[in-house]
Amino acid sequence: MNELVLRQDEDGAATLTLNRPDKLNALTKDVFEALDEHIEAIARDTRKVGLVILRGAGGNFSAGYDMAEVLQHVKAHAKPHYHSEVIDKLSNLPQPVISAVEGLCCTGALELALAADLIVSTESAQFSDVYARWGLTPIWGLSLRLPHRVGTAKAAEMMYTSRTYSGVQAQDMHLVNFCFPDDRFEPELAALTKDILANSWYANQVNKRALIACDSLPLPQAHALELFKNEGLAPDAQRRVTQFLNRRKAPPT
Repeated sequence: MNELVLRQDEDGAATLTLNRPDKLNALTKDVFEALDEHIEAIARDTRKVGLVILRGAGGNFSAGYDMAEVLQHVKAHAKPHYHSEVIDKLSNLPQPVISAVEGLCCTGALELALAADLIVSTESAQFSDVYARWGLTPIWGLSLRLPHRVGTAKAAEMMYTSRTYSGVQAQDMHLVNFCFPDDRFEPELAALTKDILANSWYANQVNKRALIACDSLPLPQAHALELFKNEGLAPDAQRRVTQFLNRRKAPPT
């Protein structure tokens, strides 16, 4: 497996780490191809993987797309929209996905981070969209996913000004779900991971499919989809409910 993206599995969580720390984890076609390989494998492994965490090595998520490739006009892949397809695959993984952001998360990296279901960051993280600074335009979903998270007005502010926003500011605008002090980031991320994995993986995956399917639907259609396309109880539902009831009946110690 390509070392540009590392995979580590622990207790049901698969952590994918962008691994170009000397280049601030700048994104290239080779990074995307390595990421694609991991995503394809994880999508087939729903019994062993209940959560995916995407992060960067060396204290930065990613500085964005490698400008050297942009200047050289390197074609990313035989397919013209390959990068977008990889990001869509990440977004549509069966398992919940967390983008864990430390340091820089700039432009193309922001597009990648936005593919996750949840974004968590350090207080000192730096989020920005500087496409306009370079005379470039987003093509990986930023103009859709960013306003979906923060609202059109705030997305316009980020895109028009190319300003940088801290993790604290990103949480205030709802770009980030959780913002942790830098020195508490790892234990807090571990606690969040544990909370998600403690729930039924089947239920989490059904919930994710429902959120995707109902997105942007009017309420009556979304409710009808929930009612008539319901996937039923999780295989572990009876065990979980029984354990809950038994705990309630247990005498205090």
